[in-house]
Amino acid sequence: MILVTRLNKTSQFYVNEDMIEFIEETPDTIVTMNTGKKVTVSEEALEIVEKIREEKIRIRKAVSF
Repeated sequence: MILVTRLNKTSQFYVNEDMIEFIEETPDTIVTMNTGKKVTVSEEALEIVEKIREEKIRIRKAVSF
């Protein structure tokens, strides 16, 4: 899971990166989940993509002992 920040920057929450369908900037960053739920976050799309990449690497390392 990746940590993201609400647009108002007062709270953070975790998102299951496998549930993300797409990310768009309009100019706010909107993360659309595969359930159809949309979440507006303060991170830029490329920052979220980098967090996803890092999480996938971390998981692969943990699985391959």
